Amino acid sequence: MTCEELLQALNEYVDGTLDLSAAECQQFAQHLAGCNPCQLVVDNIRGTIQLFRAGEPFPLPVEFQQRLQLNLQQRWAEKFGVGESAEVR
Repeated sequence: MTCEELLQALNEYVDGTLDLSAAECQQFAQHLAGCNPCQLVVDNIRGTIQLFRAGEPFPLPVEFQQRLQLNLQQRWAEKFGVGESAEVR
């Protein structure tokens, strides 16, 4: 199994359009055992699913919140012609 085949099967499996056979699961496991980039992809997907299932908010760093708010204010001003000091609600 190549990386491309693994990622395609993984996408279909996550989307619910593919049921993996025992042989396909074995190929999946064998490929993952020797492919660090694919291991990282699968680990990231697992982590994302765990965060989603936990349903708890993830606190954003203050600096990121400030940059995000500034960016949203600027885009709001560009789109609606409102002064940049207008608050985004």
